[in-house]
Amino acid sequence: MSSAVEADSTYLFRCGLRWKQGDATAGWQLLESLRHGSHIEKKIAAELLHAVAGVRWPRLTNVMNPPAGKLLSRTTPDHTAQLVFDKETMKSPYGLEITEDCSTCKHRQADWFCQLSPDLLKELNVHSHRGTFPDRALLFVEGQSPRGAFLLCSGQAKLFTTSRDGRVLILKMAQPGEILGLSAVIANTPYEISAETASACQVNFIARESLLRLVKQNGELGMQAAGTLSREFQSAYRDIHDLVMSRSSENKLAKLLLSWSNGEKSNEFRVRSSLTHEEMAQMIGSSRETVTRLLSSLKKKQVIRLEGSILVIRNRSALEALAA
Repeated sequence: MSSAVEADSTYLFRCGLRWKQGDATAGWQLLESLRHGSHIEKKIAAELLHAVAGVRWPRLTNVMNPPAGKLLSRTTPDHTAQLVFDKETMKSPYGLEITEDCSTCKHRQADWFCQLSPDLLKELNVHSHRGTFPDRALLFVEGQSPRGAFLLCSGQAKLFTTSRDGRVLILKMAQPGEILGLSAVIANTPYEISAETASACQVNFIARESLLRLVKQNGELGMQAAGTLSREFQSAYRDIHDLVMSRSSENKLAKLLLSWSNGEKSNEFRVRSSLTHEEMAQMIGSSRETVTRLLSSLKKKQVIRLEGSILVIRNRSALEALAA
């Protein structure tokens, strides 16, 4: 069995386990594999659905084409997970404001991937599948065959890679408007990284075959995809440069804190980050203990302070000197 097939199998088995434990999003991911996966993925997903919900493939037709409702997990008296669709709870799952139509979306901004012409937006809307995900839901895993690309409509997603000894390096925190997995889809190679939601998210999934067909038929989408891949390459180059050329963990941490300024130029500014010390360490290739020690040192030097979940940069100039 190839490494890509092994990755897909592991991913689906993890979805089955999470769904059995009550994670409804994992149930949706199994259904997506039934719709768009390879022959092996469909077979594994069908067996897992049978094992958890007791439903065989011939009876999955209505499940694969459900009414407009949220997939919930319910435990019956015999502890068998069942599929239940609830139209009311679909209105605002996870507290998100849901956008049902790309062409009428009010949140699109100039630098978003989906900033396309009205006709192309309608085409994209027809070929995409909207879904909502809770915090820490896996969208795809490193080494998995590219099922499609994921357009992030709201929330944040953590892009990371894992070494053989289990060390995690967070490469990026993806923001709304970004498309995830595009390079793997275009090149038809396994996903080079893993993607996990860092908050509740709305995501548009576009199957690989549909996306490639749209790219071939529309020069506008082709240019948008090329521009996105170019920016991803440039960003990766800068990140590699910073990791290799930075003198110390303190230097890299200072650069990370400054990157959260969102264009703020004042000497004192506030940033909100949900990252733990462990995740911050994973972003700069260091250890949790080192990040905790460095943050304490910065507080003692009055470079930063904490106000609950808000990190206040008190002395931008001092932080820039550390990052230089």
